[in-house]
Amino acid sequence: MAPYSSPSSRGSGIARPVVSAAMLTLCALTLSACGSEDKADAADAGTAVTTRVTDATGTKVKVPATPERVVALSEMDLDASLALGVEPVGLTAGRGRKGAPQYLADQAKSIPVVGAVTGPDIEKVVQAEPDVILAGQLADEQVLAQLRKIAPTVATIDDTKDWKKALQLTGTTLGKADEAEKFLADYGTRAAALRSDLGDQAGASVSVARYSAKGTAVMQQGVFISDVLKDLGFERPGIQNDKGEGHSTPLSDENLQEIDGDWLFIGSLDAGTDADLLGELARKPAYQQLGAVRQKHATVVDGTRWTSLGGAQAAVSVLDDIRKAMVK
Repeated sequence: MAPYSSPSSRGSGIARPVVSAAMLTLCALTLSACGSEDKADAADAGTAVTTRVTDATGTKVKVPATPERVVALSEMDLDASLALGVEPVGLTAGRGRKGAPQYLADQAKSIPVVGAVTGPDIEKVVQAEPDVILAGQLADEQVLAQLRKIAPTVATIDDTKDWKKALQLTGTTLGKADEAEKFLADYGTRAAALRSDLGDQAGASVSVARYSAKGTAVMQQGVFISDVLKDLGFERPGIQNDKGEGHSTPLSDENLQEIDGDWLFIGSLDAGTDADLLGELARKPAYQQLGAVRQKHATVVDGTRWTSLGGAQAAVSVLDDIRKAMVK
């Protein structure tokens, strides 16, 4: 699924979130929710400690040195916050989900939902009374302006969608820079160990696809999973070596050879409910003829970790899945 973009760029006709009368009233009454300017004044007066960060858009944002009420407006923000030991007070639902992505569901079960992939619910964000908002890759200037009236708002994901850079920025924003660096060092150690343990599978051709009711889609360059596979030194077959126009590229049955490789990982947003769909894919003659399938090197994986926006904990879990599948 494509990342969030403004309604005007999608041409969907969906109205932009607006600031309601209830929000304006609450903003007037609740300094902790909507007083970012007052907070800055208080900080200047010496009654609060703040720090200044430069977000993914190049905007300088003054934030509390140790935020206590964080709203995470993307899957990657939620993943990073939890990885750094910070439980947000609001989250946006994951792709194809009513709540957090499947792999974060247990950690996030008590966190209220304040929006969806299509964008935040402004009134619910207000009700969460955040002191920092992590805005992911939100690009809609009008929505960002509304969020900035509620609390300091930091866009954490730049055009590269690099989860490592996003984790470092999130760590700086949350006063957890050291924890972010430690996480990245641990990830690097684990990735290096896996790369060594792959043995004769090192440098193998690895394909990643997603299957849903809409059919098969392949993951190209410029997305989370491709960055993780690059860390492991894997090759990618066919068009997976090229940068895609969106988050994933749809394929017809006639072009299923584009998902072939030495190994094939197929993501499903819900392996339980999608079992029939995956069985349908397995019965396709074009699928049965793939080399990875004939070699029994095809594996179904959790698409909320592999084929969505991704994040720090998702990256570690991908390493675990690859080790289980490919290391004897």
